[in-house]
Amino acid sequence: MAHSYDPYENVRNVMSDAAKMAGIDSPYMEIIKCPQRETKVYLPVEMDDGSVHVFEGYRVQHSNIRGPFKGGIRYHQNITLNEVRALATWMSLKCAIANIPYGGAKGGIKVDPHKLSKRELRALTRRYTFAIAPIIGADSDIPAPDVNTNAQTMAWVLDTYSQLQGKPCPGVVTGKPIELGGSRGRNSATGRGVVISTKLLLAKEGKNLDEIKVVIQGMGNVGSNAAKIFRHRGSKVVAISDVSGGLYKEDGLDVDTIAEYLETSGALLKDYDAEGITHISNSEVLTTPCDVLVPAALENQITEENADKLQCSYIVEAANGPTSKEADAILEKRGIPVIPDIFANGGGVIVSYFEWVQNIQELTWERDRVNEMLENLMSKSFAEITEAKEKYDCTYRMAAYVVALKKLIYAEEIKGIFP
Repeated sequence: MAHSYDPYENVRNVMSDAAKMAGIDSPYMEIIKCPQRETKVYLPVEMDDGSVHVFEGYRVQHSNIRGPFKGGIRYHQNITLNEVRALATWMSLKCAIANIPYGGAKGGIKVDPHKLSKRELRALTRRYTFAIAPIIGADSDIPAPDVNTNAQTMAWVLDTYSQLQGKPCPGVVTGKPIELGGSRGRNSATGRGVVISTKLLLAKEGKNLDEIKVVIQGMGNVGSNAAKIFRHRGSKVVAISDVSGGLYKEDGLDVDTIAEYLETSGALLKDYDAEGITHISNSEVLTTPCDVLVPAALENQITEENADKLQCSYIVEAANGPTSKEADAILEKRGIPVIPDIFANGGGVIVSYFEWVQNIQELTWERDRVNEMLENLMSKSFAEITEAKEKYDCTYRMAAYVVALKKLIYAEEIKGIFP
């Protein structure tokens, strides 16, 4: 019987492997392996037909040793507490790698948001915000968008929290509309960070963005923004996918037009057609020949079952946890470098940090400044990861984990255990 994938078990095992490889022998590792707080809430919502449905929600706060908890809120029908635990842990590692003063958290509601009306989603979001209000705040825990949530969702969170506090509290969330204190460049930041990560990797290999073919699995916010930026930088995006299936075009897809099409409510790739396009399955998207494969969907997409079938030269992880530990071993044996999620998709939390700083200082920065600062921070982080990779002769993932763990352990050691 195949071993079922547990994202929390996966991240804990990878942390242990990285610590062992780097000779990290600290009792504080036990603290980093466990969340500080887990909150489970039940959310009654009056539906449009007059019935009452009780939804299940979570907020896991993994670590605030380096700063306030930070992490998104996702809406998904299959979300589990262990998934949220893993996502919160990855956020702590991600913020440490980016060297921004945040810790990690994550939230989620078990719901298929596509089955709810806008009014029902608003009511659900407000009820969830009310339930977790005692543990969030601009100096304690700052939520942001994630899978199936967006700037509108953050506007509802912001307004609900501000109503409870009796004053505007723009710093309580990031990823909100610009009109409510959001940052320019935040919506595309995670996708932009994926492209920056790819650019940094290719530079080490003596290659450029304008000479590669890219495949992107997942056309949500991250995947679609990455696809558009890749194309604008001269790359050929030859295959993309969403939950309904994939599209392939050898000489490159017009991802701007496709992304615009997908913005229509209910639009899916299976219904899109244009000259030269071939419809393929999601599994075929992952195995399409390319230079760079970008998994930008959910966890556990590259597995022990398909890792040996991939036909890419590099993988840049836009999603959280898309590659299992077993698949990592196969890819390493095949000589396929993987730029890990805790670095590659860090653009979102970095620009969220910029947004938070702007809110605190009551300033607004121009998009060019935000994008320049993002690339600067990611370049410095990549240099640290590369140095660790060369020192320990390991994969990019192991190197990134070592960099993050050392920073977290150092912070734990110099503060000590209270009381």
